[in-house]
Amino acid sequence: MLPIVVDAARARVILVGQGPQLMRRLQYLDGNGAEDVTVFSAKPEDELRAAAGNRLQERLPGERDLKGAKLVFVAGLNRERAAVMAATARLVGALVNVEDVTDLCDFHTPALIRRGDLVVTVSTGGKSPGLARMFREYLEDRIGPEWADRLETLAQERTKWYADGLEGHEVSRRTQEMIEQSGWLA
Repeated sequence: MLPIVVDAARARVILVGQGPQLMRRLQYLDGNGAEDVTVFSAKPEDELRAAAGNRLQERLPGERDLKGAKLVFVAGLNRERAAVMAATARLVGALVNVEDVTDLCDFHTPALIRRGDLVVTVSTGGKSPGLARMFREYLEDRIGPEWADRLETLAQERTKWYADGLEGHEVSRRTQEMIEQSGWLA
């Protein structure tokens, strides 16, 4: 696995499926800044209809519908249908995540903690989402909301240091010194 962070606001995302799994994926994407999301569900529940609004297509997508998608999430479909959706998405160049079917996935979504622009993730490569969740819960107690402001302070200092002509290694050293002197990780 190659861990990366994707700016969800820049990627066309397609959700395919049904049930609570699909609803959780929509909430996950909406909560993480996805702006171009289309939801396909042949049997949408009222909660999904309300949350998806005009983004909902009450059917399963074909190849044409998936063109231009960067990420395709499949949730709540049986394995056979999910495999067809995954293959179709790959044909048009999209990366695919099929919930709870690791061998059909090109990527996995990690458990995450968000404190402003600070994002801390935990992944097991899809092998044990429960373990990733437990690590996330453990870390949430240690990485409080104050980290959002701390990151902003560090970002301002970093901007100043670069404006002063410092090179990357010196900026890194000063960042470390500032964190240590502040006692933020003590």
